[in-house]
Amino acid sequence: MSSSTPISSPQATSAAVGAPPLRIAVVGAGPVGLALGLLAARHLPQAQITLFDARPADKDVSGDPRVLALSLGSVQMLQQLRAWDAASAQPIQEVMVSQQPPGTLPLGGQPQVNIRARDEGVPMLGAVLSYGAVVAPLQRAWFEQAQGEPQRLFTRFGTPVASFKPVPGGVEVDAGIAETYDLAVVAEGGVFAEQARKTIARDYGQTAWIGTVTLQGARPGLAIERFTRQGPAALLPLPMGADGAQRASLVWCVDSSDDPVKDLTDAQRLAVLSSIFPAEAGRLVSLTPMKAFALGLNAERTLARERTVRIGNAAQTLHPVAGQGLNLGLRDAYTLVHALKRADSIESALRRVEFQRAPDRWSTIAVTDFLARTFTWQVPGLPTARALGLALLQAVPPLKSALARQMMFGRR
Repeated sequence: MSSSTPISSPQATSAAVGAPPLRIAVVGAGPVGLALGLLAARHLPQAQITLFDARPADKDVSGDPRVLALSLGSVQMLQQLRAWDAASAQPIQEVMVSQQPPGTLPLGGQPQVNIRARDEGVPMLGAVLSYGAVVAPLQRAWFEQAQGEPQRLFTRFGTPVASFKPVPGGVEVDAGIAETYDLAVVAEGGVFAEQARKTIARDYGQTAWIGTVTLQGARPGLAIERFTRQGPAALLPLPMGADGAQRASLVWCVDSSDDPVKDLTDAQRLAVLSSIFPAEAGRLVSLTPMKAFALGLNAERTLARERTVRIGNAAQTLHPVAGQGLNLGLRDAYTLVHALKRADSIESALRRVEFQRAPDRWSTIAVTDFLARTFTWQVPGLPTARALGLALLQAVPPLKSALARQMMFGRR
């Protein structure tokens, strides 16, 4: 192959006539990798796609209880891929962002922003569901697609990838046997504490405590983010259980060096949380045992290095303050596939991806990084400044609508 490999697809230029099919290795069969594989299978009909993952193909992922928050754009993508399990999802109808006192407005009142789906003319702002309810339908859709096109779609589960090596015109993927592909896409990440440090890395010195809260009297579909002196705390509404109880996923971020949560009993944690969240959250009745995760920023400056592309958590791991990590990764996948579809070479496609993804990636990284770091600053008047910012957003509908669109679809 030449250094500028043409892409064989119906949209490619005449230079691609007679060119061999594009060979893509997708490493990681989580939500982003599976979505990428399905998008590539649909939009790159001449491409050969191999999906690698360390987990065995017969492992049941449907019961994985980890909670994911999807934006409306991500929900629409999964619907288009026929991998959306509506019955397992709780639509988000409203997002309330507020600040725990102190930090009120100079003239009194509690500053908060309320973003509602009905005000934006959409059926939902997003949805909350378990990791298993996202991955299982995507995996099922991939298996069905691969079974129907065994000549170009290959599944290599139970096959961990050890390394990548640039070679002329491609990349060598070592998964026990070294094979050469035109393009390798890494779509697996993991949590911040387990990752090798990337070009841009920052440890926020914060811990996220994760659990599930049972509520009474909460508004259905209401997601709450509360800024506290230690960090943000969030409640994401979960689908109602068989017992009819209202539940929400809790993310509670605190200072790691002076952790106020670590030594508390569940009853004490529940009492503190009841004092943190506003009345709109309802009454907090019970709390499951919680798990702790270190928080930080870990990001690549560029998505592509030669013929290896990193997307999702492999490209950027963010603080959960804005809940945009997975959504950013799905947008990475969408842009990459459509760039490959429209470009006449892999090199031009990767340049287009870098250009198109930069505004969305860097604005999201900058906002989440700024918000995360403000909780570590000992600056007089900072809570009041944050309160004024929330009040301004609420008072100026065009600003609030712009924020809502950013949350739902990213920066376009």
